[in-house]
Amino acid sequence: MNIALVVFVVSFILVFIIRIPIAAGMFMSSIFYFSLAKGPIADISMVATQFLTSLNSSFVLIAVPLFVFMAEIMNTGKVTDMIFSFATALVGRRRGGLGHVNVVASIIFSGMTGSALADASGLGMMEIRAMKQHGYDDGFSCAITAASATIGPVFPPSIPMIFYAMLSGASVGALFLGGMLPGILVGLALMAYIGYVANKRGYARGQKFDFRQLMVITVKAAPALFSVVVLLGGIYSGIVTPTEAGALASLYAIIISVFVYRAMGWRDFFRILAATVKTTGILSLLVGSAYVFSYIVAIERIPNAVAEFLLNVTTNKYLLLLLVNAIFIVLGMFVDTMTIILVFIPIVLPLIEALGIDLVHFGVVVTLNMMIGLSTPPFGMLLFVVSGISGTPLKAVIQSITPMLFVLFGVLFLITYIPSLVTFIPNYFGM
Repeated sequence: MNIALVVFVVSFILVFIIRIPIAAGMFMSSIFYFSLAKGPIADISMVATQFLTSLNSSFVLIAVPLFVFMAEIMNTGKVTDMIFSFATALVGRRRGGLGHVNVVASIIFSGMTGSALADASGLGMMEIRAMKQHGYDDGFSCAITAASATIGPVFPPSIPMIFYAMLSGASVGALFLGGMLPGILVGLALMAYIGYVANKRGYARGQKFDFRQLMVITVKAAPALFSVVVLLGGIYSGIVTPTEAGALASLYAIIISVFVYRAMGWRDFFRILAATVKTTGILSLLVGSAYVFSYIVAIERIPNAVAEFLLNVTTNKYLLLLLVNAIFIVLGMFVDTMTIILVFIPIVLPLIEALGIDLVHFGVVVTLNMMIGLSTPPFGMLLFVVSGISGTPLKAVIQSITPMLFVLFGVLFLITYIPSLVTFIPNYFGM
């Protein structure tokens, strides 16, 4: 190992120890590497070159700010209110009804934003407040909100899957289709757990809606629900690409927020634009820095070394999948999702290809894995989000979400070792 690589690795480890922002940390580590490298690669200008290349190399990346923009609009207008009302009328009558509403609303909202944090922060406050008012335990209300938000990037569309597609070359459309059944399985598993807890604790049933009331609520919610059709229907019909679908769905969200629900004015629109620009800027810095970082990892042949090491441990595909899942779960406890995708996915891809594992299958597995990480103590981001918006102590949230994590791990195990749960729908549509 040369001195440049030693400094590169040590400086990157220090990023996590002294809590430097990850984008700045990767950028500085890369500068250190090229400053100390010898031979043809000793060119500090490669940092800027690779940084700019990353932002100009993939058309599909344009979809990310569009999905971020759409999520901001959905959370500002009455779209989230309509989704919550519709889900309440649909499943709220069951024992523990508001818990089931939480999950169903998350599945519907997932089909619009592709973001776990958008789900938890947008619908989350409304869901937690309603559950508390109806006698649900504070920790349980927050925990089910965080756990159900993990469905967001698994069920299409999905911002993490877009980045994975950029790195792996897998089809975005196939990844989106592959996430449908696992997303529904997560929802059903959580609803089964909610039913068990609701019966055990004696949570009340929700309001009963007759057919006429259900139809009235459905009609009011129809414009919001149709945004899923606009987004996913456009992609799977082949009329538009995922990037174009993001633009089309954003325009549709503006139209229904302004003209149908009359819930967004110019002030709201400019605030949404500012929030989108801020988020996009952060993601762009992260993508550019990670691309430089990954370039160094590639020229030092670290992915090949990792693949060779793990294959020397065992060549059993199932054991290696278990090992990779365990590694990503641990990473998810401490490291940001986007960092995992941009830094660690390129390291394991050669191993996945050497084992002949389907890239779409692995992409959906690792996405669910990382989403579980968002809800896993000690540093799962969703735990802090739901605790912050509700004022519930973090300890109470962690106590309540721990049993739910085993439910999520169960679904992860199923889709890891039964690939057809992921690949069936994409294969059916010939993707």
